[in-house]
Parts: sequence; C-alpha cells; structure tokens
Amino acid sequence: MEELVRFINSGSFFIIAGHKEPDGDCVGCQLALRSALLRLGKNAVVCSAGPFTRSELRDYADRFIKIPEIPENTSCKVIINDCTSADRTGDIEDFLKQFPCAIIDHHASLNHPKSTPEEPVYVDSTSPSCTLIIYKLIKALGLELTEEEAALLFFGLCTDTGFLRFLTEKNADAFEIAADLIRYGANPKKTYNTIYSGKSLNSRILTGRILSRTESHFDGRLALSYETLDEYNNFGLASRDSESLNQLMLSIKGVEVTVVIRHECADNCTVSLRSTDKIDVSKIASDLGGGGHKNASGVTMEGDISFVRQNILKTFKNIFDSK
Repeated sequence: MEELVRFINSGSFFIIAGHKEPDGDCVGCQLALRSALLRLGKNAVVCSAGPFTRSELRDYADRFIKIPEIPENTSCKVIINDCTSADRTGDIEDFLKQFPCAIIDHHASLNHPKSTPEEPVYVDSTSPSCTLIIYKLIKALGLELTEEEAALLFFGLCTDTGFLRFLTEKNADAFEIAADLIRYGANPKKTYNTIYSGKSLNSRILTGRILSRTESHFDGRLALSYETLDEYNNFGLASRDSESLNQLMLSIKGVEVTVVIRHECADNCTVSLRSTDKIDVSKIASDLGGGGHKNASGVTMEGDISFVRQNILKTFKNIFDSK
C-alpha cells in the first residue's frame, strides 16, 4: 500500500483502467479512484475496452473513454484495477503498456507481474471485492470518502458478493467497511434496485431456456446447462442475467457446483463456474487456462458445446471421485 501511495503521489496524470467486459466491482473501483485522485489535484481519466453489457452499468458507461489524449510534456501513469495485468484489458492493452503501470487486484492468480517500486502490484486474494482495496487506498492517501465514492464502492462490493450473500464468518471486516460506506452515504436500497431491477423480458426468457435444459451429474452434486450459438446471436450479451441464473441453479438441493457453457463463436465457448464452499472452482478454472474466485470463476475453451461439456465432465469426475 505504501508503494501505491508513493506511485500516486509522484504522478500527475493517471489512466485508470480495468478488465474488458467490466462488472460493477471494476467500474466502482475505477470511478471512485478517479474521484479521489481528482481531489488530490491529479488529472485522471477512466478507460475501458467495454462492452458495458450489464444492465446495472448502463448509467456509468458514458463516463468511460477508450483511448485518451495525453497532454504534451505530461508524465502519464496507469493504474489497472480488478485484473491480473494489462493482458485482461482487451484491445487497449498495447496503449496502456507504454506507461508505468500499477496493478490492484483481489484475484488469486500466478499471472500477476512482479511488484517493483516503479510498478507496484497490490494483490489481496482474501478481499471479497477490489473496491475494499480502493477504500483502504483512499484512506491511505489521507482522504475521507465523498458520498459518491462511498456509493460507488458499495455498489462494487455488492455486485461481487451477491449483495453480501457470499460472505462468511471470515469477512467481518467487509461488513465493517460496508457499514462505514453507508455512514458516508451509500444507500443499500438504491444499490439493490440498481443491481437487480430493470432487467429485460428477453433476459428472463433466455434464463428460462437455459434453466430448462439443466442436467444433473454426479448424484446431483453438479448442475450443468448451456447457451447455444443461435441464442447468443439472437439475444446478445445484453440479455444475459448470469447472477439470477447461477443463484437459481445453486439453490437446487444437493448442488455443489454449477457449470454454464456459452457458445459465443464457432471456435470456442466460455464456461462459467460457480460453487458452494465445498469446491474451489478457481483452481479448476486456472488448470484450464482461466481464473477467478474460489466460488466464482470462468474460462474460455476451444470447441463446441458438446466437446467442452465432455471435457468439463471429465475434469469434475476426477474431482468428485477423489472426494
């Protein structure tokens, strides 16, 4: 944290970036950190490759730009939030790599670059959201939070924790910070409505279709379903409601892991993995080339639905047979 503070204090112009296809945690981090840096007298812009497909992000998308103009004779620095490296930022990666870069993340991964004073890497894999790290950073910079910053950080915390449902007895500090954010002005009721209201009819139709074809495997311990390429082309990313779908599948009695395979192009599928505390899906995703959290991870795999399904079931057979 001290290296991050020095990195910020020694700079004047900052590009605050995050991963492609941002979620609420990423957006909340970027916008709250930008606000804090502006209050310190820094110049700062928020950049993202997008797309902002999640309905809860629609009011934030126009605050982001893709490639900013850097003023002449300006020393520019980059702060990447909520991902392992610039590789996850999408098609703005090459632009960002021109400048000294700090990483702030909470994902357990072997892919983080080595931390140096010139390019600090701050990773806390015990933190349930990256926004909690930004909260601590703003405090370390000697600032009190504004109401807007508190609302943004609470929004990010809630999107990454299923509105605090995924927290355990090990996360008392997260509840303490949540209470502090509320004291600064974050509104839980408004935040809940932002995240869970305003869904389209198509999102409910698509969720119903995927849910209706759910398969049960390994004596009911794994629930698997899929989204076809035709559905992806017809409904689009904007009609996805992964949070509701995962919650419904995990609520099935006896289910420890859910798998949703999405055929997004001819050559590969994305695979969403969710679990209860019994299975660490981040290790499985990492072995397959992806990553994420213990209870929520993902990976992109080559092949169609049938091929990916076969490989996923083979992977989990080895896991369940060993338990």
